[in-house]
Amino acid sequence: MYGWMGRILRVNLSEEKIKYEVTPEHLAQKYIGGNGFGARILWDELRKGIDPLSPENKLIFAAGPLNGTLWPSSGRLHAAAKGPLSNAWGEGNCGGGFAPYLKFAGFDAVIIEGTSKKPVYLYIDDGVAEIRSAENLWGKDVWETHDLLKKEIREDIHTAIIGPAGENKVRIASIMVDKYAAIARSGLGAVMGSKKLKAIAVYGTRKIRLHNKYKFYEKSVEAIKKLLSHPFSESVKKYGTTILVNLMNEIARYPTRNLQSGYFEEFEKLSAEILKDSYRVGEGSCYGCPLHCKKRHKVLSGRYACEGGYGLEYETLDAYGGRIGNSNLEAIIYANQLTNRLGMDTDDVGGVVGFMMELYEKGIINKEFTNGLEFKWGDPEILIKSIEMIAYRRGIGDLMAEGTHRLALRIGGEALIYDMTVKGVDIPSQDGRAQKSMGLSHAVANRGADHLTSAEFLSEVGWPDAILERFEERAKKIYGRSIMPEGADRLSPVFKPLMVIDSENFAALVDSLVLCKFVTHWPPVFYFKDIAEALTYATGIRYTEEDVRVIGERIYLLERAFNLREGLSSKDDRLPERLLREPAPAGPCKGHVVELDDMLKEYYRLRCYDDRGYPSYEKMKEVGLEDVAKELGIQPY
Repeated sequence: MYGWMGRILRVNLSEEKIKYEVTPEHLAQKYIGGNGFGARILWDELRKGIDPLSPENKLIFAAGPLNGTLWPSSGRLHAAAKGPLSNAWGEGNCGGGFAPYLKFAGFDAVIIEGTSKKPVYLYIDDGVAEIRSAENLWGKDVWETHDLLKKEIREDIHTAIIGPAGENKVRIASIMVDKYAAIARSGLGAVMGSKKLKAIAVYGTRKIRLHNKYKFYEKSVEAIKKLLSHPFSESVKKYGTTILVNLMNEIARYPTRNLQSGYFEEFEKLSAEILKDSYRVGEGSCYGCPLHCKKRHKVLSGRYACEGGYGLEYETLDAYGGRIGNSNLEAIIYANQLTNRLGMDTDDVGGVVGFMMELYEKGIINKEFTNGLEFKWGDPEILIKSIEMIAYRRGIGDLMAEGTHRLALRIGGEALIYDMTVKGVDIPSQDGRAQKSMGLSHAVANRGADHLTSAEFLSEVGWPDAILERFEERAKKIYGRSIMPEGADRLSPVFKPLMVIDSENFAALVDSLVLCKFVTHWPPVFYFKDIAEALTYATGIRYTEEDVRVIGERIYLLERAFNLREGLSSKDDRLPERLLREPAPAGPCKGHVVELDDMLKEYYRLRCYDDRGYPSYEKMKEVGLEDVAKELGIQPY
């Protein structure tokens, strides 16, 4: 095989057995890698209804055919399992260098099965894997574990590690890769913890064979030049995602006080400029990426003095900022470091803390419920105490560790009104009232409320040239008129289902390659045709633009099918009533709500879903999923 390494590592922790399997050619060709591998393997090997935290669940780490090559941003890693938060499809994605080195070690994917009797870690080195004791590592935080593994094995290993939160099966636990990058959302850290798998360490020296390395090299160099020449790339290089605080607050898409608003009055205290000028001490990059968006920050003195590390992102600057009404930037840097060390998702931590603060404000909960704590807006100390209590399941943290939705159900009554989740997952740092396509994306995303399942960023700040190039012909064919001006208007719901579907299919493909959406979606530098050419040169399989379009749609629909098999349906493609009934109170979107019903109706029509949210047999056959359709009981018309 070219591009792929041709082997999959299967580890059964219950039986302490390791198997080396051949990567099936049909799996590689039809599902590419990354989340495509995860979706197909979980569909084939999991039975309906299993407990996500039971030995029956499987945790898959997968690379793709472009990982470890010269192609820009080829350092991403994808993980998948049945998710503890949604009780359905779960996935996560992060940068670093783990995925390339997994391939250098000779593997396309790792499948983790069963549960160990005692804490262990997995070491993979040049085609050989070994299960080792982690009893000396259990209870230690991510950074301590990473440093100890480097001392024990070798300095240049790459790691995927859970902290105390994962060990304690906190449903909002993440898996930390190479110390700073997080496989967040979905609660996959809890899955890893349930298996008593503390870490995976990987190293390898094998070369990746490319079918036409000269043409692939030319295409990659062209891609790097194209990326770096885009005007938006300069801002990304300079500030990383932190630049979004100002941009998103300006359009009132910056969730504030549990999504009461999308505008935070004190946003300037959290700006990218202040971070750069006052706290930045370095920068880094994921494997193979020329953008170097990972900035390192440090608080030198005071209550929040810390070695903040790399990767303070926009999402955290909202989750620990506007989302809870907090403008103390030093506290956010400190809290981000603490969360990373304990191994949790900042979006979900900020979500559950913001939920508690609104309940406290409205008198739905009191100090008796919170064990004497006052959950007041903007209090950084409550945030920091919450992070520790959640990770160790102490006091009220034990309930918060179940995630916002389960906590809301536990409290019941009025609390359910302020539950800002979809499919059990907290809405991330985008207010859908300020960008209608994002509201739709949150509602229909397979892993629960998510902006990256679609990554429809074209209408976010407005890239009319890309919108015209990608959608004008289709808009005229489907609707008989131009995509403009509504396509580029973030406050218009018109054409957004078409744009979201296209972006979902493209994102599923990108997450299977596995690449970063900074290179494919934001800015809009590459598209299906570029990917088809790169794949053809890398693998020797002739992929057309239409081929890769179908692959992206196939993977997306297979994830949807996984959820349908678990009992989800159209009733789960919903948003909190706040976003549907309460007009945005400030900013350019003032007075707007998310017109979900209208967009959802058109989205279902274009996706060929019925009223239950099931795709038609004809659509499933078209993308090569007839066997899946039959298992779901979908009948031909």
